[in-house]
Amino acid sequence: MNGLSRTIRVFNRNKTSWFGLALLLAIVFAAVAAPWLATHDPVAQSIANRMKPPSDRFILGTDPFGRDVYSRLLWGARISLTVGICSVLLALVVGGALGVIAGYKGGKVDTAIMRVMDVMLSFPTLIMGLFIVAILGPSMINMIIAIALTIVPKFARVARAPTISLKERAYVEAGRCLGYSDMRIMCVHILPNILGELLVMASLWTANAIQIEAGFSFLGLGVKPPTPSWGGMIRDGFEKIFEAPALSIYPGLCILAAVFAMNLLGDGIRDAVDPRLNDT
Repeated sequence: MNGLSRTIRVFNRNKTSWFGLALLLAIVFAAVAAPWLATHDPVAQSIANRMKPPSDRFILGTDPFGRDVYSRLLWGARISLTVGICSVLLALVVGGALGVIAGYKGGKVDTAIMRVMDVMLSFPTLIMGLFIVAILGPSMINMIIAIALTIVPKFARVARAPTISLKERAYVEAGRCLGYSDMRIMCVHILPNILGELLVMASLWTANAIQIEAGFSFLGLGVKPPTPSWGGMIRDGFEKIFEAPALSIYPGLCILAAVFAMNLLGDGIRDAVDPRLNDT
């Protein structure tokens, strides 16, 4: 049985992982198909239709500006997923590269890189992200950069530890004897062997990134209104929390579903790449 078959078999042991994958795919589909699934323009305001209850015309009702809540939830999924996935991918590339370089080079290079990572880790994630967004200004690109910078040190630590042990393996020593460059050894012989661990952490930290994005949007440091985002919708509905609590509950449930799906999927990926479980 080849490695891929063993990985799939181990992934199948955790049945909840498939539920997480299905739920995540459903959320992604809703975000991608938002232009076709939405029944109204998500930013169109109508004072005549403000605070309408759910009906055939407005599936989940309208907000204080007369905007369709259902359509805004669909379009808001695009912002949350884009920010969450892109920020983690950026952090994976940068942090993973720094961790591999630090672990492989060792000495002063390792010390310099990891001390910078330690300084970044000393700041609370949300506080550091808010500081970066406040400097760069509120926008989706700046949010992605801010969230990525808060996660980079975590990826660097995850990548560094296995690199230190892998660089002493026989096949790495053989590569050095054959005259392979350090870049080739790190990219071809070390990175593929730690990629599984990085992907597990990426799936779990994507959930955290979605939560952080919602926090930024709730504080007014996310995408600029009237662009819909789940965190921004919670903030808009908070002013009417006693009159119409559903305005905040709906986007809150969407965030909960996305985070829940990511965590379930991450558990399955972790089991699948664990060498203690991925046996014949």
